[in-house]
Amino acid sequence: MGYPGISGKVAIVTGSGGGIGEAYARALAAEGACVVIAEIDEQKGAAVADSIKAEGGEALFVSVDVSSEDSTKAMAAAAVDAYGGIDFLVNNAALFGGMKMESMLRVDWAYYKKFMDINMDGALLCARACFRSMRERGGGAIVNQSSTAAWMGVGYYGLSKLALNGLTHCLTRELGSMNIRVNAIAPGPTETAALDSQVPAQFRDNLVAQTPISRLGQPSDMAGACLFLLSDAASWVSGQILAVDGGQIVRA
Repeated sequence: MGYPGISGKVAIVTGSGGGIGEAYARALAAEGACVVIAEIDEQKGAAVADSIKAEGGEALFVSVDVSSEDSTKAMAAAAVDAYGGIDFLVNNAALFGGMKMESMLRVDWAYYKKFMDINMDGALLCARACFRSMRERGGGAIVNQSSTAAWMGVGYYGLSKLALNGLTHCLTRELGSMNIRVNAIAPGPTETAALDSQVPAQFRDNLVAQTPISRLGQPSDMAGACLFLLSDAASWVSGQILAVDGGQIVRA
């Protein structure tokens, strides 16, 4: 356990039934946090929670649809009922794997609205559901899952992540007086089932070739960044978008 201020805390990780979200949840459990596996896929979410418990960690599966206000409130209430409160929120849930690859000018409008309900507004709904408990416990930390796509102008997925960066900045100002820090991680291309479903191998090879650290990211690369941002080691870090991308995006 190398990250101060995580052991004994309560963390909700949305979309943690697989991929990067699962890596976040497992890393937090390994650091001694009580982890709420908040996942819309009940089979996957329950399996991750059971696996963490089998390895000696503390985890609870809660079914959640982050696009539903009632569902996010129920998620927060379940965490409070089980563990007494909420300290950390990781807004990882999003549509990426299996999403429709269409232009912003032609995508079905109902699909676009649902996409934004999940990828952008879902993080806000989760924050609204959790911040009161964090405030009551003297503060906390939120990590939003952005993407380097936010800076690349790549359709409505990139737009949703750019909006999430803006939400990170807005919540930083609104929640700072409550001692709640808000940051985001922007992964580059990361080796997950979702990437495999969306990006053909030849395009992944091209991405790797153009990246200074020439490999795909691993979920564990993101997990270390998440633990740092949630921990007391980052106690004066808020409002930042941390690119974990092997140097894919370089900004002055």
